Amino acid sequence: MIVASAIVLVPLLVVLLTSLKTDKEASTTGPLTPPGNWFNFGNYLTAFQEGRLVQALINTTIILVISTAGTVLIGSMTAYAIDRFEFRLKKLVMGLFLVATLVPGVTTQVATFQIVDDLGAFNTRWAAILLYLGTDIVSIYVFLQFIRSIPVSLDEAARLDGANSFTIYRRIILPMLKPAIATVVIIKGITVYNDFYIPFLYMPDAELGTVSTALFRFKGPFGAHWETISAGTVLVILPTFLVFLTLQRFIYSGFAAGSTK
Repeated sequence: MIVASAIVLVPLLVVLLTSLKTDKEASTTGPLTPPGNWFNFGNYLTAFQEGRLVQALINTTIILVISTAGTVLIGSMTAYAIDRFEFRLKKLVMGLFLVATLVPGVTTQVATFQIVDDLGAFNTRWAAILLYLGTDIVSIYVFLQFIRSIPVSLDEAARLDGANSFTIYRRIILPMLKPAIATVVIIKGITVYNDFYIPFLYMPDAELGTVSTALFRFKGPFGAHWETISAGTVLVILPTFLVFLTLQRFIYSGFAAGSTK
């Protein structure tokens, strides 16, 4: 337990100490050496202004909200259709979903890039949003496991009262998927917030930087400003840390509910 805690906490301590050091201290002292001035917040100011972290947070928030909401909507609707309706080639569709999870994403990047470019989404926020929406097969399986636990008799009773398929989904199925929605939102949120590859490749414009690519600006061909990168890392960690403290009860219950399905 102590070793596991040290593996997690020591890198964070190194980042915090480095963020308070000067350029000379960062390059000449050890990673666990305390800074000469504990109130040296100049690196944070540099990271905040030159890293355009405000714009990066705005871009990340827009992409995160739309991608997560779309994933919940598309994933729950797809799972509802697969589980509740019989149609031709249903098993083939399920098999293709499974194949899609097994294909490494990097092997299809050339074709994916061409499609995004043909759609006119390259170098816009829609490139990341479309890719995050279209590649989340895991969410469909999460919703599918939860929907299979909802009795079909509820659907049949609603149909006797005159409800159509969309009304059943909206009034019965979706409200009962709250644990699954919490699980998908957590998984998707962490993935989008931490992803570097898609924003870096599909949104090269400096104004479209996200929190992950904004820190990359402080690394150049003549070296890296690790003290500034560390300060930016602390600023990037703070929002997720506050969200975790606020929503930790829902996060734990979401993962627990997902693991029992």
